[in-house]
Amino acid sequence: MFIRSLRKAAMLAATVLTAAIGLVGVGGTTAQAATGPCDIYASGGTPCVAAHSTTRALFASYSGPLYQVRRASDNATRDIGLLSAGGYVDASAQDSFCAGTSCLITIIYDQTGRNNRLTQAPPGGFSGPAAGGFDNLANATAAPITIGGNKAYGVFVNPGTGYRNNSTNGIARGDAAEGMYAIFDGTHFNGGCCFDYGNAETNSRDNGNGTMEAIYFGNIKVWGFGTGNGPWIMADLENGLYSGVNAGFNSNDPTVNFRFTTAIIKGEPNHWSIRGGNAQSGGLSTFYNGARPNVAGYNPMKKEGAIILGIGGDNSIGAAGTFYEGVMTSGYPSDATENAVQANINAAGYGTSTGGGTGAQVVGGQSGRCLDVPNASTTNGTQLQLWDCSGNSNQRWTSTSGKQLMVYGNKCLDASNRGTTNGTAVIIWDCNGQTNQQWNVNSNGTITGVQSGLCLDANGAGTANGTKIIIWACNGQSNQQWSLRN
Repeated sequence: MFIRSLRKAAMLAATVLTAAIGLVGVGGTTAQAATGPCDIYASGGTPCVAAHSTTRALFASYSGPLYQVRRASDNATRDIGLLSAGGYVDASAQDSFCAGTSCLITIIYDQTGRNNRLTQAPPGGFSGPAAGGFDNLANATAAPITIGGNKAYGVFVNPGTGYRNNSTNGIARGDAAEGMYAIFDGTHFNGGCCFDYGNAETNSRDNGNGTMEAIYFGNIKVWGFGTGNGPWIMADLENGLYSGVNAGFNSNDPTVNFRFTTAIIKGEPNHWSIRGGNAQSGGLSTFYNGARPNVAGYNPMKKEGAIILGIGGDNSIGAAGTFYEGVMTSGYPSDATENAVQANINAAGYGTSTGGGTGAQVVGGQSGRCLDVPNASTTNGTQLQLWDCSGNSNQRWTSTSGKQLMVYGNKCLDASNRGTTNGTAVIIWDCNGQTNQQWNVNSNGTITGVQSGLCLDANGAGTANGTKIIIWACNGQSNQQWSLRN
């Protein structure tokens, strides 16, 4: 551990104060802070060597693009930038460019100037589902949110989606010290391997214990886990997801499921730590702080310096999650530095309201698209479909005490003609209290009809805009998995 000079401590204290009060409200709208997370890390002596975000600038001076999208209609691409230097994303540029078609996120740019950008992950120990064994790219509109009162989009990772950079600049290698944080959707996760952000192998393969150091978020229990049912923040150190010094259970690593979750992993020779908190308010808690795992291969570490998002180091592609921003540092950040970063994140103003009214979006686990009433129709009998999530009122569903899923305040999700057989169309109809309009929203991600017992299903395992919604015998497939998102 390092003993900092009084001068540096004073500078850091001033940075903490700036981060805590860095947003000024004007007529209910917030403006981006004058200091970004990477400015805070630099003040603490642990500068960012990678900085990725689809929501905001992570340096006060950054004025470049955040990410690139590619639209399906003509394969044209567009860089999505900022409303102002050091500010928030200009999501309207994406909305305009992608209007009438769909878009994928092709590049997540690195704001440090080191060109540690993230692009479509190549095949490795496992092959992805896209052409050539590459992983899928994320649907650009599947995770709409607000930040500072401005519309933004996250990176929605379904199983099979992944980003990577195997040729980086300045990322820790060997046993060198580093830190990292990420903002995740704490309600979007699964037990697949492995939803990671951080340091991985440069050949996309499992090169043995200690060749990774990445943040993991999810509820898999194969290697390590914490209290409750998860999700947990853990470290993927290769051949093990660690919640503490031992493989397996760590009673100090709690379930963390804030809608916007700050997750932190940091490591230096024979010492590492897990921290986390609510990205919308409050401070950070430390869930582990101690020696490297007491298993051969982790002391010293053998980090290789690639960067991954949404996948494991060997391109394991079974995981799900949503990413909004994250950085990696050179050197082991102090708790005080991270506390200042957390204050800055709180002040950034992450939120779920997208201007589409009340109710939740029902998001398909396979497609990342939303349960949608076509053309915002209010006509009885209109069959539901999948469509890019927009946050508009025709995608806002309210779960009532009578087990109805209600849209527009007066139309209910309905099994057509009270059908109970495979393939029955799911429609909207005036709410009438009958059992074909009652649904169980289950903890396993399914939505089942009270009358039929069948699952809400994207027809034919479709993922495209316009895929029809039906009921079908529950089979555990991902086209029958749904999450409710504000």
